[in-house]
Amino acid sequence: MVKQLEIFDPPMCCSTGVCGPNVDPALAQFAADCRWLADQGVRVERYNLAQQPQAYAADETVKAALAEYGNRCLPLVLLDGAIVSKGRYPSRQSLARLAGLESNNLDMPGISKRCCG
Repeated sequence: MVKQLEIFDPPMCCSTGVCGPNVDPALAQFAADCRWLADQGVRVERYNLAQQPQAYAADETVKAALAEYGNRCLPLVLLDGAIVSKGRYPSRQSLARLAGLESNNLDMPGISKRCCG
């Protein structure tokens, strides 16, 4: 069965926040980690509160988390519909473990500086 990872980001300038002159290295690494996870066969979807508020309103789990914790729970990471992380971006190692991937397959490709990757 294919795992599905959904990331509900705080409001950002683009879908990954990896654009502009002052790119946050943590966001760039997480964007690369999401691409890596997708390459491993995990279905990855990211939502940006500034651009896709309807996705936040349509998901009951996300609505409940926002009602309880406010925006401080963002980024909110769901795996197959269940919250696995809130308020921070998990590392590649954590994502691999959550998705049930082999830990010896964590090669780190270069980080792209392009927006919305």
